[in-house]
Amino acid sequence: MLDATIKTQLKAYLERLQHPIELVATLDDSDKAQEVRGLLDDIASLSDKVGVRNDGSDKRKPSFAVTRPGETARIGFSGIPMGHEFTSLVLALLQTGGHPAKVEAELIEQIRAIPGTFHFETFISLSCHNCPDVVQALNLMSVLNPGISHTMIDGALFQDEVNERKIMAVPTVYLNGEPFGQGRMTLEEIIAKVDSGAVAREAEKLAAKAAFDVLVVGGGPAGAAAAIYAARKGVRTGVVAERFGGQVLDTLAIENFISVKATDGPKLSAGLEQHVRDYEVDIMNLQRAEQLATGADGLTEVRLASGAVLKSKSVIISTGARWREMNVPGEKEYRGRGVAYCPHCDGPLFKGKRVAVIGGGNSGVEAAIDLAGVVAHVTLIEFDKALRADAVLQKKLFSLPNVKVITHALTTEATGDGEKVNGLVYQDRTSNEVHTLELEGIFVQIGLLPNTDWLKGTIALSPRGEIEVDARGQTSQPGVFAAGDCTTVPFKQIIIAMGEGAKASLSAFDHLIRSPVPA
Repeated sequence: MLDATIKTQLKAYLERLQHPIELVATLDDSDKAQEVRGLLDDIASLSDKVGVRNDGSDKRKPSFAVTRPGETARIGFSGIPMGHEFTSLVLALLQTGGHPAKVEAELIEQIRAIPGTFHFETFISLSCHNCPDVVQALNLMSVLNPGISHTMIDGALFQDEVNERKIMAVPTVYLNGEPFGQGRMTLEEIIAKVDSGAVAREAEKLAAKAAFDVLVVGGGPAGAAAAIYAARKGVRTGVVAERFGGQVLDTLAIENFISVKATDGPKLSAGLEQHVRDYEVDIMNLQRAEQLATGADGLTEVRLASGAVLKSKSVIISTGARWREMNVPGEKEYRGRGVAYCPHCDGPLFKGKRVAVIGGGNSGVEAAIDLAGVVAHVTLIEFDKALRADAVLQKKLFSLPNVKVITHALTTEATGDGEKVNGLVYQDRTSNEVHTLELEGIFVQIGLLPNTDWLKGTIALSPRGEIEVDARGQTSQPGVFAAGDCTTVPFKQIIIAMGEGAKASLSAFDHLIRSPVPA
């Protein structure tokens, strides 16, 4: 099952096991079950601390659990955790075997102290780059707390269950049989949802913090660069972010980041965070900014959704952007139930079905090409008279037999049966005729919107909602700077955002040294 190179690497990892572990299988006569058996035997052959047995107790076949001998299993894999999920398996083996997790001690103690019984189930696809974060977080919680257990379920392998539960996006998480969450979630986010008192405790801690010299709002590439440049000046620096990594976390292949031939969003985001943590930067994650104001003491205040207020002598806003929505009837109602925004993640759930892609730019055409290899048929709908994607992508698109392109069309509604999407309505902009497509999925790929709604009425915004900045990153409010995709700077690229973040930070420092010294 595993090739020689992977076996060599895994053998080295398994040498870190501090306790014996056991792989408990539930198999049948299927080909997939034999693959699971091969995988487990390969793992066991690499360490005398790993045992395998088949007890057939799990309701899903093939599946297996990772546990310690004599203990009730708390981590399960229904399917074959290869692809992106192989790392989840390796971490489950190591952590169950006593190898410490690279998590802050405060978080570990918080997990151990959570009372109650929690059984999580996460439906994933092996091509999903967001799923492993959720799987690994829940597996770790299961290792640390005897009241928590978790099972990863490959949606492509257990399609009947996916259809029964009407799952149309991954990762989808259930807690004790009830929907818990959907999409990328960090360990901190999951803990906050389970530990009901965590938000109030964290808000109290934040409100007690002393004023910063530079406070960065947003943890994407621009925010990370700004924080590093500020910290290197030796000033008190903080980063408050709704999700460290931002939009980059949802980006797949990155091949235009100069000096790095190829990487992906989650890997780059992890590198950004680690680089920031190498400096004395106060990172406040999972905190949404809701208001910008000037306090009576002249300091800039950032009010958070939790109620806490942070103060700073200067602020750099780098809140980035989010997927643009169609804003048509049915879109919000059927989000996660047929309306999707990540074709790479959710595409496998639509195997053999008919879908539409909205948008004829590079993102839309790439999505249509990607989906065409999985689904039965793709209809690409573009508002303009012609596609806007690169010629090489268009050539590839039009060579596919199961793709239809409709241009000069306005999508007006996503229809459904109350539970999931069953169609799409569009208007021909030439004839004004209205048409309905019968389908099971709609993938929206029509660009980005700046995350600046919370700033309306406080600093100058462009008609598109972008923060207006000058050549130094200065906004209309003294001491407040901005950088990245939320600003009027053209060309929304990772490398440009980083440069703008560095520039805004240098401008903020210049502002600090030229400001009057308090009495």
